[in-house]
Amino acid sequence: MPPNSQTSPHPLPDSAPRPHSSHWGTFSAAPLPGGGLDVIPDPGDPDPSPLLRNIPAELGPRGRVLAPYVRRGWLENGPGPDPRRGVDTYVRVSWDEAISLLVREFGRVRADHGNRAIFGGSYGWGSAGRFHHAQSQIHRFLNCFGGYTRSVNTYSLGASRTLLRHVVGDDAPISAPTTWPVLAEHTGLFLCFGGMPAKNFQVNAGGISRHRTAERLAEARARGARFVLVGPVRDDLAAELDAEWLATVPGTDTALMLALSHVLIEEGRYDADFCRRHCVGFDTFARHVLGRDGTVPKTPRWAEGICGIPAARIARLARELTRHRTMISLSWSLQRARRGEQPLWAGIALACLLGQIGLPGGGFGHGYGATAGIGAGTLPYRLPTLDQGVNPVPDFIPCARIADLLLRPGETFDYDGGRYTYPDIRLVHWAGGNPFHHHQDLARLRRAFGRPDTVVVHEPHWTATARHADVVLPATTTLERNDIGGANQDAALIAMHRVAGPAGEARDDYRALSDLADGLGIGHDFSRGRTEREWLEHLYEGWRAGLDPAYAPEEDFGTFWRAGRIPLRGLREHHTLYAGFRADPEARPLATPSGRIELFSATIASYGYDDCPGHPAWLPPDPDSAPDPDPHPDAAPDPDPHPDAAPDPDPHPDAAPAPAPAPAPAPNPDPDPGPEAGSPYPFWLVANNPATRLHSQLDHGELSASSKVAGREPARLHPGDAAALGVRDGDVVRIRSAVGSCLAGVVVSDAVRPGVVQLATGAWWDPSAPEVATCVHGNPNAVTQDIGTSRLAQGCTGQLTRVAVERHDGPLPPVSVHE
Repeated sequence: MPPNSQTSPHPLPDSAPRPHSSHWGTFSAAPLPGGGLDVIPDPGDPDPSPLLRNIPAELGPRGRVLAPYVRRGWLENGPGPDPRRGVDTYVRVSWDEAISLLVREFGRVRADHGNRAIFGGSYGWGSAGRFHHAQSQIHRFLNCFGGYTRSVNTYSLGASRTLLRHVVGDDAPISAPTTWPVLAEHTGLFLCFGGMPAKNFQVNAGGISRHRTAERLAEARARGARFVLVGPVRDDLAAELDAEWLATVPGTDTALMLALSHVLIEEGRYDADFCRRHCVGFDTFARHVLGRDGTVPKTPRWAEGICGIPAARIARLARELTRHRTMISLSWSLQRARRGEQPLWAGIALACLLGQIGLPGGGFGHGYGATAGIGAGTLPYRLPTLDQGVNPVPDFIPCARIADLLLRPGETFDYDGGRYTYPDIRLVHWAGGNPFHHHQDLARLRRAFGRPDTVVVHEPHWTATARHADVVLPATTTLERNDIGGANQDAALIAMHRVAGPAGEARDDYRALSDLADGLGIGHDFSRGRTEREWLEHLYEGWRAGLDPAYAPEEDFGTFWRAGRIPLRGLREHHTLYAGFRADPEARPLATPSGRIELFSATIASYGYDDCPGHPAWLPPDPDSAPDPDPHPDAAPDPDPHPDAAPDPDPHPDAAPAPAPAPAPAPNPDPDPGPEAGSPYPFWLVANNPATRLHSQLDHGELSASSKVAGREPARLHPGDAAALGVRDGDVVRIRSAVGSCLAGVVVSDAVRPGVVQLATGAWWDPSAPEVATCVHGNPNAVTQDIGTSRLAQGCTGQLTRVAVERHDGPLPPVSVHE
């Protein structure tokens, strides 16, 4: 296992607070004389994030990688598949030794197998900085080296971006939705599928200097707007919004949407003119909804038996939608499940029937409440960005198919109308991101990581990904380097001043990759001979020179750096999605084949996918199907030996593991109030984003640690279910599925629907006691199934899983993953 050390980072001589930025907000920080870090929220932020409390853990010694390490088996036996990844010991080496070993290995793999045998893994949440963006750094390096097999899309939006290209032409509902000031002024009814969780307002890729989403929602409520929440977790909308809670069975949103559409069409309440002028495929969609295509009519009575909402309430809600300026809000969580394309498509179709798309406050949006930037507005220009170069290797995978890539070389997969082949990956190079957080079925991912010849990981901490590497390069944290912070949805550019010196022998990714590039003979191509400071000035001044003079900052780089931040001009805070398209669909067509919103897509229909037809449809999530057999059972042992814990089938955010909020209106009568009787996996597990950290980052930080129950991630259960299981607050339960199990601490709350257990993602995977559980810390991806949304998008399906829950009365193994 990784070594432990108490070495502290070397503070800089000047202890004055230094401006900095993170994905959860702008702040200043300075080392304290007696140790620790003073973190000061930006005084101009009206609602600073409590996640800032985790930041001091970045500089603490706990779990830090303090020097280069090489896995003993790889060092002694050479490259090759090895199931001991994840359980082997490590040998400390010098930077020169590590670089020399990697130069030899990169050269061998390219000479023997070609660049397509290299997988460049990374993810975008490593830093709010524009230069020290791990994904840009590693992709630039690998492109200079001749290319690599890449991934496309994200775990957050794998199904959405693919589907939206077909239905509306681009991702404008995500990148440029109707903004909050417009919603606060005009929207009369928010119908929120999956909610708008306040905890997600805290974060934004690239940072956020002003947290204002909660304020805008409060303004809408004060003006008289009404909120209806559809979903299994009540506090996915703030209690102050007085939302009506329709506590649906998880994963049944599409059935409810189709039933609402049925009422609108059957009763002639839909906007026929909008559907005729702005859409294609209405007739096909209507025939399906009405059951005139040989399927069952999608009536409210039909939907009641699926989603658990009374038919009369569904019918009334459909009529209410037509009496208000209505916003159909579709959370990102909807599409992170089997057939996840369907609720997004059905929600867009419902908005088309209402005919309010392009009107201020009406239509639909995708991701309100997913991040602080959604709806905040957009800048009309790009920010400074490191050029990644061009990748000459055509091979790719959808990002959530990493285990398939490693386990199934040479096999084919379907994606968005094409059929592709998994390359034979021999070298995995990962910097930024933690696949043992994002990915599903972690025992299978461990087997997958046992197959390549070599795994190289840059990491500040001994995460599960670092513990499965052959070569671990110690990376600095964002506080230990200089950078430029900014986001396209924010009106500030931040000079991110280094707060402390590197811990131990840690180096930033740029320096580590520059050393490796020098050894491979591509040093100048990668670094251009520039230092960190020279790159920051180059990026800033090149960006400033290329801007329209109306937007270009007056400050040169030196002035900007001394000031700590400058305002950015032109943030478009008042914007209505598709206003131009609504006004003139001929002059302002969408980028779809028809130029219209495609309620029926001839392109998707031509693919012949039974799991994604050519129009929105209710496709049951087949939760009791068997998991996909592993074609390489001998790759590595499964760390969960429980035969009785029969692993269960199937499954880039949402409910806080905290006490229930103030009382909200009771949910409607529910014809299916509890777990499914007779099912081996009677509960639905909802694995959403945590309230106390960003993904898995700084899980050992103060705020994240304060939420643990018995040292484990909290699992929320309805009081009725808790009583039936014989558990109370503070007890520990074992949650198991068809692929694994985990331990979690119990929180009893009526904010979750009966039959649901809510367990947030991000607890660091701890498989140290496989005789007890696949994860003893409470990582839900120990039990989620590794399967794509459909053959169209192959997106992540980690949001929903069928599980069994049982009281754990045996000895509790310690959680050791942070050590």
